[in-house]
Amino acid sequence: MDFTMILSQLSSGMVRSIGIFVLTLVFSLPLGLIIAFGRMSRFRILSSIVKIYISIMRGTPLMLQLMVFYFGPYYLFRMNIGGPWRFTAIILSFSLNYAAYFAEIYRSGIESMPVGQYEAAKLLGYSRGQTFFKIILPQVIKRILPSVTNEVITLVKDTSLAFAVAYMEMFTIAKQIAASQTTFVPFVVAAIFYYVFNLVVAVAMEFLEKKLDYYQ
Repeated sequence: MDFTMILSQLSSGMVRSIGIFVLTLVFSLPLGLIIAFGRMSRFRILSSIVKIYISIMRGTPLMLQLMVFYFGPYYLFRMNIGGPWRFTAIILSFSLNYAAYFAEIYRSGIESMPVGQYEAAKLLGYSRGQTFFKIILPQVIKRILPSVTNEVITLVKDTSLAFAVAYMEMFTIAKQIAASQTTFVPFVVAAIFYYVFNLVVAVAMEFLEKKLDYYQ
């Protein structure tokens, strides 16, 4: 197999990896904020349940969670797995896992905000919702952006864990080509792909961070 063919196959796998990356962020970022609200809730039962959820998601390997979501329906309900469910299980496990991490990042940012800002907004006639979304949240985003960037970069690399359920993302394809052609080249090309992907993400997040400098 020539280099062009390796590049072509890995490119198709990269598209699938990007799909996992994008959908995970689309679901986990807003879900993380909702979970953060639950974690900070004054209702002890809700707060405790969310705390346990976050502890489980952050305390067990993502690969294990992925396999539970993928194989669980078969062992629990004898459902036929495979096909469309494989991708669904990947997005579910990735989104729920990263939402737990984002929730703690959101919580730390929200709790770091001075109480005086809430009091000042109340005096100006803002409701609690307006205070949070118009005054607090933009500042929180600025504060937590470096931590979010670290998680996003980790997500780029974690997309390779989809190989555990035989999803044909880039790393899985690289392994197959390397095994069939007895060559290390696919791994080198995959490493370059991951590096460039992470570089683009890092540059984009740095650009966003500079755009939010007016909150300093």
